[in-house]
Amino acid sequence: MSSSHKNLSNFEGSEIPNGKGMRIGIVVAEWNTAVTGALFDGAVQTLVKNGVSKDDIIIIKVPGSFELTMGAQFMCEDKTIDGVITLGCVIQGETRHFDFICDAVAHGVTNVSLKYNKPVIFGVLTPNTLEQAQDRAGGKHGNKGDEAAVTALKMIALKKGL
Repeated sequence: MSSSHKNLSNFEGSEIPNGKGMRIGIVVAEWNTAVTGALFDGAVQTLVKNGVSKDDIIIIKVPGSFELTMGAQFMCEDKTIDGVITLGCVIQGETRHFDFICDAVAHGVTNVSLKYNKPVIFGVLTPNTLEQAQDRAGGKHGNKGDEAAVTALKMIALKKGL
C-alpha cells in the first residue's frame, strides 16, 4: 500500500531474489492505458534489472481489469510459467461499478493463484482519482508495477525454495 509513508518503488533493506531462469507472465489491462502502461513499464524494468530475461517475460493484454483473472488463468495453464503479475487500474466513479469490479478481481486473482498453486500477483490500482493513480504509476508514490514485480520474484523464489 502506498501512502506518504511508503514509496512503492523503495525496497531498501529488502532482499530481492535473482530472477534468472524464472518465466513470468504479465497480464495488463488496456483500460486506463496511460496508467497501466506505466505499471507495465515499471514491472518489466524491475524484472529485467533483477535477472529475468526479456525472453522469459510473457505478455498478454486484456480489455479491462475485470478480464485480468481470465488472462491470469490462461497464463497459469502454461506449466512453464512460474508466476503471473496482473496489472490494472479501476478508478472510483459515481456508481457502485467500482466496488463490484475491484471485489471480483481481488477474489479472482486469489482463486487463480490457489487453483494453479502459482503466485498470481495483484498489481491493480484502486484509487479515488486519476491523480492518485498517476502518483502510484511512476509518480510521487513510486510504481505499483515495481512492487508487483518484486512480489512475484519473492513468491516464486519462496515456492522454488520449499
